[in-house]
Amino acid sequence: MEIVSLNKKRTFTVDSAQELLPVIYKITEEAHKDVKVLTNQMNAVRGTCQVKAGQIEEKINDIVDRWHQKIAMLGGCPKGIWLADFDSGQGYYCWKFPETRISFWHGYNDGFSGRIPLQPSHHGH
Repeated sequence: MEIVSLNKKRTFTVDSAQELLPVIYKITEEAHKDVKVLTNQMNAVRGTCQVKAGQIEEKINDIVDRWHQKIAMLGGCPKGIWLADFDSGQGYYCWKFPETRISFWHGYNDGFSGRIPLQPSHHGH
């Protein structure tokens, strides 16, 4: 039985994180696409119009902020850009766009660089 606290702190199994992934992937893909378009626009005007470049940069930050909020609402821990952790109770399952599976894990004190590939035996725990 899971008691959902206000900050939606939830723990995941590999399977429950994987079940959520299609939704997270879709949200991330859309945000990623929007940011890519805006980044290209920003680079195009950067040398000529700082004001416009600044406005575009604000839009990019808004998209990333909204992405963070959506991931957090789903129970994940958004990290950086297009990177999400899922609390397993012992550490984090780690996902980075455009990975299509939850294939990595790292301890609470290890970041992205400490990712370890999941062993098949992890499934079903």
